[in-house]
Amino acid sequence: MNENSGATLAGSGVSHFANAHSSALLRSLQNALRRCSMPWRIFKNKFPLGSFITGRILTMTVILFILGWALFGLMALAPGDIVDQMMQQQLLTQTGNAHTGGSGNRNDVFSEEQLAKMRAEMGLDQPFTIQYFKWLNRVLVHHDLGVSLISKAPVSFLIRSRIVNSLVLNVISLIFITIFSFLLGVYFSSKAGTRLDVAATFFALFFHAFPGILLLILLQLFASGSGLFPVTAYPDFPIGEAPARFVFSYSYHVFLPLLASFLGGIGGTMRMIRSTMLDQMGMPYIMALRARGISERRVYLNHAFRNTLNPYITGSANLLASLFSGSLVLEIIFAYPGIGRLMYDAVMQQDVNLVLANNMFISALVLAGMAISDILLAIVDPRIRYGKEG
Repeated sequence: MNENSGATLAGSGVSHFANAHSSALLRSLQNALRRCSMPWRIFKNKFPLGSFITGRILTMTVILFILGWALFGLMALAPGDIVDQMMQQQLLTQTGNAHTGGSGNRNDVFSEEQLAKMRAEMGLDQPFTIQYFKWLNRVLVHHDLGVSLISKAPVSFLIRSRIVNSLVLNVISLIFITIFSFLLGVYFSSKAGTRLDVAATFFALFFHAFPGILLLILLQLFASGSGLFPVTAYPDFPIGEAPARFVFSYSYHVFLPLLASFLGGIGGTMRMIRSTMLDQMGMPYIMALRARGISERRVYLNHAFRNTLNPYITGSANLLASLFSGSLVLEIIFAYPGIGRLMYDAVMQQDVNLVLANNMFISALVLAGMAISDILLAIVDPRIRYGKEG
């Protein structure tokens, strides 16, 4: 009995010592983490907006890193690779030459050893994680996006030549959607309940729910059948040849794609601004302003209108992302030489370097737009103080 009780006491002493040791180790780790995070807490207290921007940049970096890794994994899971695409193109070329009476030499077909050598030269024989880290090393250390595996042209040149076209198209569309959404949203909020307001709400819902790809196809059929507009969305001569003529020709060619983008985006944005204005007009501070004898125009424009900026700034980042994703279909249907069409061709040809660079660039633009919208929201609304509690 005494021996058992002694063993029990010894065991409880050992467990108590282990618990005390682990508690001391945990406290030391917490103190070390607290000391390491002290500069960040000081920076956050002194510069709340600066700390918010820094945090968003770090978050964007992590998201882009995970996104790039996932893209490499998806490309690796796709059946075949770019070497198989090159092999198929060569076989199709030889088949066409044989049908036309040309010389289809079967010795020109790649052997298995040659295919394996090509995959080794391109790094396709390695796991996609190793390929991704090699790509990151080349981009971050050597500032080189690589070359297209199909055209052998530098990826940076291909993106630079296309991204300007996509940015111009999407920025013009965003400007028109913003201006007309605010004008129509504020106007129809003052006509709430009237027949005009009901008709405007119906058409806004209709175009918001209408499939964008179907609208693009219908507009292209209209251009082809009527002959009033071109079926392509880009002039057939460069801007350096005649800048003034190019501007007018570009406006003429891009009218129908811009119309489709405008009709697809204005419905939801106008309804959001209209509902926000109606919600603000029912607030107690609006009743107090009216009781003080302030004109209805000042109530609308100087007070209620300002509070509609908050939801629009928040939703503008999502609108920009939807415009970029929608421009992919637009560029394919109307043969517009933008970044979306370039990415589509790269995916179909499994050009890993071009696909990854395109996706990372577009994702960085969208994430930057979201961060800018949050920063503008903190500047416009003085009630928001990022990084401060209470």
